[in-house]
Amino acid sequence: MLYVIRFFPEITIKTRSVRQRLIKTLRRNLRILMGRIDSRISVTGDWDILEVETNTADETLLAQVVDVLRNTPGISLISQVSKQTLPDFDGILTEILPYYRDQLQGRSFAVRSKRQGNHDFSSMELERYLGAALLRETGASGVDLRQPDVTVRLEIRQQTLYVVTQQWRGLGGYPMGTQEPVLSLISGGFDSAVSSYLFMRRGVQTHFLFFNLGGKEHELAVKEVALYLWMRFGASHRVKFISVPFEPLLGEILTRVDSGHMAVVLKRMMIRAADQIAREMKLSALVTGECVAQVASQTLPNLNVIDQVTDMLVLRPLIVTDKQDIIDMARRIGTEEFSAQVPEYCGVVSVKPTTNAKLQRVLEEEAKLDIELINAAVAEREVQMIDRVVEVLEHRDVEPEQVTDVPAGAMVIDIRHPQEQERAPLSDEHYEVAVVPFYQLSTQFAMMDASRQYLLYCDKGMMSRLHASHLKDAGYQNVGVYRPSA
Repeated sequence: MLYVIRFFPEITIKTRSVRQRLIKTLRRNLRILMGRIDSRISVTGDWDILEVETNTADETLLAQVVDVLRNTPGISLISQVSKQTLPDFDGILTEILPYYRDQLQGRSFAVRSKRQGNHDFSSMELERYLGAALLRETGASGVDLRQPDVTVRLEIRQQTLYVVTQQWRGLGGYPMGTQEPVLSLISGGFDSAVSSYLFMRRGVQTHFLFFNLGGKEHELAVKEVALYLWMRFGASHRVKFISVPFEPLLGEILTRVDSGHMAVVLKRMMIRAADQIAREMKLSALVTGECVAQVASQTLPNLNVIDQVTDMLVLRPLIVTDKQDIIDMARRIGTEEFSAQVPEYCGVVSVKPTTNAKLQRVLEEEAKLDIELINAAVAEREVQMIDRVVEVLEHRDVEPEQVTDVPAGAMVIDIRHPQEQERAPLSDEHYEVAVVPFYQLSTQFAMMDASRQYLLYCDKGMMSRLHASHLKDAGYQNVGVYRPSA
């Protein structure tokens, strides 16, 4: 199967040297991502298009290829094509008919051709010929150039014909790694997940910073969100997940700071810590999911006071976005289910929070705190590469067993995202499969038969290891990971 990749339009208007650099990066990214699916997949091309080709007929593998292409930054359009040396008009008709004969039955259509190179015919002449011939050779109801039921697409590049059999919209944006990296403050909620995605889509290598206020369960949920975002949109580049223990500092704020100023002070402390970590990582910007007036701490006066603790660039891509639009975007990118299940930490909720904090008053409140607690929290941070977050560094005894064959009597639990389950359902006559999405697992597992062995399954094995480790840490010894052999 052959796929032709069209670039994000902004790439094509860059200077020659910049365009070449962006395309080279995208080609390298795709080779990394495709290599994880099948080492035999080739990625070639340069100036105008890239071609991704695989010889497999495995529908599951082909679906994986398309899924990766649709979610790789830098791609505008993916076309599944057949490719051959350019024949005459009759030959082109012969190539098109097998793909479109059944589709055109009883339906209106239009022919659209793109042509590059010198030929003794125009695109319009070719479209007219093929339109008349298809109307004659198929059971099409007629030609409709404005709103056709089916569009017959083909491209001619010099002496090569591409017949387009299917198309998908790409993610757009710039290739990952072509912009300076950033540190995204992620809480696991709708806003921070979407803001992180927007930077990843723009080609920005996005590291994740989490301030732990609510214990292990909250951290696990946020790791799930970060891991999903990375696997879905940024897996061509490794990034870090940094977890900072902020409970001691939070305790100080809760007991010493005026109730109306707690949220602003907490945000300033987080930005201070993020500034330290970003500078150590040689990053030049922070990213947050804040939006004007969504909560009291996010009014313009309060954001101004918060930002005065750093001279580092603080980027807020959602700053004027409606909450429902954020949730809709989370649904489109697949993080809605994650974020809806993230435990909310409500320890810093003021009865009457200030919406117009004054810097001098905030400084007075901060003077009550032991600022060294920030340095202590930063020093005690846990840093993991995002693809290693499933490793439990301090509890090796809870590392789950991984098996390639399902033992008799064991049940496989498919914990994948519903979109992934729908794309490639897991079924086998030799073992029982239960479908329990990751965000339902913690509640449903407790109700399962404790005498049975359960094996968690996901495509990459990362999410299943993460959840199996968590369940073993919670005391369940009848859980492992199913990693079928290729």
